[in-house]
Amino acid sequence: MNVEFWFDPICPWCWVTSRWMVDVAAQRDIDVTWHAISLAQKNDPPVDSAWFAPLDRTKKLLRVIEAVKADHGAAAVGALYTRFGTLIHHDNQLDFDVAAELEHLGYDSSYAEAYDDELIDAVLLGQMHDGLSLVGNDVGTPIIAFPTADGGRVGLFGPVISKMPTGDGALKLWDGLVAMAETEGFGELKRTRTEDPDMSSIRL
Repeated sequence: MNVEFWFDPICPWCWVTSRWMVDVAAQRDIDVTWHAISLAQKNDPPVDSAWFAPLDRTKKLLRVIEAVKADHGAAAVGALYTRFGTLIHHDNQLDFDVAAELEHLGYDSSYAEAYDDELIDAVLLGQMHDGLSLVGNDVGTPIIAFPTADGGRVGLFGPVISKMPTGDGALKLWDGLVAMAETEGFGELKRTRTEDPDMSSIRL
């Protein structure tokens, strides 16, 4: 099965879910296709907002990811998200040297020039609209989608989790997500968040 996953590197909830998705993919022979969704583009925070700078930063990181993807294929996206997400959420580094990190992963440092390339924003918007077309506009990240038996696609926002389940627990959550997504008429299931994302629960 091919699963699609929309992410913004800045979102800690999305990061926890993404590492769970990687674990599930390994256990279930799932291929994950990673898509950009810029929360800067979606939420359009004002310049004086506390969220403007970090969201603008990761929008520019997504530009770089798309530039690498254009030459190296979709597999590069997962590798770059993993690296950038690790730096942001585990090393508490948001202002890392993009060119140096590209070289660390074996990509030409010149892809860092895409950081300021506003022409790539149209590509990011296209990916965002594709994801939102499956789940609606009143969501954030992550969005997960997969094919249906009739050849279509079905998607959900979430799951939003504070700790990364592993092993059988990871698969139970996945099976539940699939069951909900495939249930005709299913719309929402939610409870209030009571704790912040626990990065110590993630196996890197």
